[in-house]
Amino acid sequence: MENNPNAKLLRIFIGESDMMGHQPLYETIVFEAKKRSLSGATVTRGIMGFGANSKVHTTKLFEISADLPLVIEIVDTEDKIREFAEYVEHLFEESRSGGLITLEKAEIIRYRAGNKK
Repeated sequence: MENNPNAKLLRIFIGESDMMGHQPLYETIVFEAKKRSLSGATVTRGIMGFGANSKVHTTKLFEISADLPLVIEIVDTEDKIREFAEYVEHLFEESRSGGLITLEKAEIIRYRAGNKK
């Protein structure tokens, strides 16, 4: 992907324990993004959060949670991102997972692979 002042940032908020069959939902999403040649994806684990059910998930020592919040971020062209967001909505339905999908404007300033020796 080239520098693009009109790109979109897709953010997908899910729980770490959300599954698609026997595979974590976040892995399903990232591998499908790669398969569709999206520019890249990053999964970040939160240390605390809550969602639509208002249940707080945290990493505190005495309140160990097996369902920490995850955020998957993907930046690409608007067309590719909107098509992928529809696919993610389908995954939510199929896996019976809750979650949040957001879309916002992003400006790509630099996108290049490193040249490590």
